[in-house]
Amino acid sequence: MTDQSLSIDPIGQPAASAAGSASEVFRAYATLLKPRVMTLVVYSGFVGLLVAPGTINPLLAAIAVFAIAAGAGAAASINMWFDRDIDAIMQRTRRRPIPSGSVSADEALGFGVILSGFSVLVMGLALNWVAAATLAGSIAFYVFVYTMWLKRRTAQNIVIGGAAGAFPPVIGWAAVTGSIDLYPLVLFAIIFLWTPPHFWALALYRDEDYRRAGVPMLPVVSGTAETQRQIVLYTAGLGAVSLLPWVLGFAGLVYGLSAIPLGAIFLWMAVDVRRRASARRCQRLFAYSILYLFALFGAVAADHYLRIAGWGL
Repeated sequence: MTDQSLSIDPIGQPAASAAGSASEVFRAYATLLKPRVMTLVVYSGFVGLLVAPGTINPLLAAIAVFAIAAGAGAAASINMWFDRDIDAIMQRTRRRPIPSGSVSADEALGFGVILSGFSVLVMGLALNWVAAATLAGSIAFYVFVYTMWLKRRTAQNIVIGGAAGAFPPVIGWAAVTGSIDLYPLVLFAIIFLWTPPHFWALALYRDEDYRRAGVPMLPVVSGTAETQRQIVLYTAGLGAVSLLPWVLGFAGLVYGLSAIPLGAIFLWMAVDVRRRASARRCQRLFAYSILYLFALFGAVAADHYLRIAGWGL
């Protein structure tokens, strides 16, 4: 009697449970894509596409941005598959889908591999194979060079491996032009130099996490003082390289007058962390570094449009 009543009475309950389960699965797979990281990837890729010479159909532009996002998410999923052992140890990552049991390791790997191939194929068929090859190279670099080779072997992991996150503006440019030129390589260099101080600010106040997991991040291997020094050096180098679009004539005065104060604030905050690497100061530097990259690439886009409109200097 009770079993029968359960099967026919609360007919909304099983449906709600199924909906909840489907929703949880969707959220788990979305988390595998590292959506917060993907935001910066998509944004910088879009700016690279935006400033490229020539024109592109809006639908093809949307497809290119989608392919960049899918490729970044695919690499993130494979990264989570490979790092599932240390993710389970680290406080920052222990609630990721694989350690939490939301998604199995095999499912994450299969998802990442299929999405990788799909993103490259879409980019090649819809846009061009130069952009597709560059996208494939960025995925391979993140998975094989950074995740599988460098991350657990050297304190320079994020320095060299950071190149993986610098590819999007090059991919966006290539999607429009079918070639790779100096301007997108300068944008690549900006992100490349931005990555170490951005990530080391996080690593400074999460060093116990990395130490417990046995990951040789710079604060674990070389200590706080050396990490503080390296943050300042890379931030200073970033400030200089960030002026290249203006110096080389790719961008105008609007960009230059944006890059100077943005870089000065970044350097001031890096020096502040150099004086004392408190958790609050490191968190503030980490948060500003994200704002910095958004604002700097926003200035690239704004300057581009103002120059087209005849208002740039």
